[in-house]
Amino acid sequence: MRTTPTILHLDMDAFFASAEQASKPSLRGKAVVVGGLGPRGVVSTCSYEARVFGVHSAMPMAQARRLAPNAAYLVPRFGLYRQISEQVMGLLRELSPLVEPLSLDEAFVDLEAGETAWDERSALLAGRKLRDDIRAVTGLTGSVGLAACKMLAKIASEQAKPDGLVLIEPGTERALLAPMSVRTLPGVGPATGDHLRRGGITTVGEIAEAGEDELVRLLGKAHGLALYAMALARDERPVVAERDTKSVSVEDTYDVDIHDRVRVRMEVQRLADRCVQRLRGAHLSGRTIVLKVRRYDFSTLTRSETLRGPTDDPGVVREAAARLLEAVDTTGGVRLLGVGVTGLADYTQEDLFAQAQAQAAVAEGAEVVGPEPVEEVVEEPEPAAERQWRAGHDVRHVEFGHGWVQGSGLGRVTVRFETPDSLPGRVKTFRVDDPGLERAEPLPLVARVPPAVGEA
Repeated sequence: MRTTPTILHLDMDAFFASAEQASKPSLRGKAVVVGGLGPRGVVSTCSYEARVFGVHSAMPMAQARRLAPNAAYLVPRFGLYRQISEQVMGLLRELSPLVEPLSLDEAFVDLEAGETAWDERSALLAGRKLRDDIRAVTGLTGSVGLAACKMLAKIASEQAKPDGLVLIEPGTERALLAPMSVRTLPGVGPATGDHLRRGGITTVGEIAEAGEDELVRLLGKAHGLALYAMALARDERPVVAERDTKSVSVEDTYDVDIHDRVRVRMEVQRLADRCVQRLRGAHLSGRTIVLKVRRYDFSTLTRSETLRGPTDDPGVVREAAARLLEAVDTTGGVRLLGVGVTGLADYTQEDLFAQAQAQAAVAEGAEVVGPEPVEEVVEEPEPAAERQWRAGHDVRHVEFGHGWVQGSGLGRVTVRFETPDSLPGRVKTFRVDDPGLERAEPLPLVARVPPAVGEA
């Protein structure tokens, strides 16, 4: 393990909720909760103002509404979040070629590999500059941790929240870790934590005192040795710039259980098409098709089928998913469906067997409908009376300009008209089929300044 604090961990502060507050002036300083708004929705992220009421991520949305009934409840806008994430990751790659993204809003950076930092002072300067650059480019804040290893850098960023920077000085690690809960260490979840507690171990310091033999006895050799090393502040994991994608999948949770078998089949086909879109977007193909079904009683079944070669053909994926569904009993109702592809490759092998089946069907006079290329799939425009306006999403009105949906129902939609750089805007209510109202793309959180005359 290195002796200088040149591993940086960045964690954006309440990312989704902060992006919504920055986008909507009327929500700044107020409780904001982002997630699924249906009866079975869960909280993705909430603002710090909402956390005061006990709301937290992964909480059922119904419980969040009881705790904070006056908060703003919004549907995620992943397109906006990805744009901001790309800006942030771009700033990180300016610091070092070794950037390891963990999610849209979190990443490790090896500052030493980029020759950006080589001691405590230069690491602090890099961390401060990064936070300033993120605020200037995105308008948002991030918390930065600096340490000699990944585990400690992540702990430091947690201590820095919100909107702070913490550096753990080499030589102080064990004293810092000793009083912390065992749950602080990577790989210690509720089950492992309970197991350690029954063995009389509740803090990191007590893990170190227990010794290797006791940890191996309690948790097994691999887990016990790894946990003991981390309790001694030893973490040799390198920052890895590229992570191989192991699978591509999509899934939907339904507000009301689906009992109709025909509807279940249609949903599986739709999910298969969406999965292929993601595959092709990543320039990948895969050999193993996976179907996931969560039934009415919360039991979850997975079924898989491995093809003879990798494919990104929507027809092949649809057919495989349909065959897998035939082996699953859905009579009691389905609350979640998912389709995924594993065994990924960056090339495609034509499914000659599927082609032969199609040719045989034509020879027998059967009607064969060939799959449309995913790139050519175009969503049909919704009839005006059926347009749905999702809370938090962007709209534009021919008279009032850009705004966002506050809520809709009973044939009406309420819109607040404001932009990221405006004052809190006024609210108007329209019919859901108002011809002057249309969906819009999110606006940048920070206005882009055009280059001066003569600049590139």
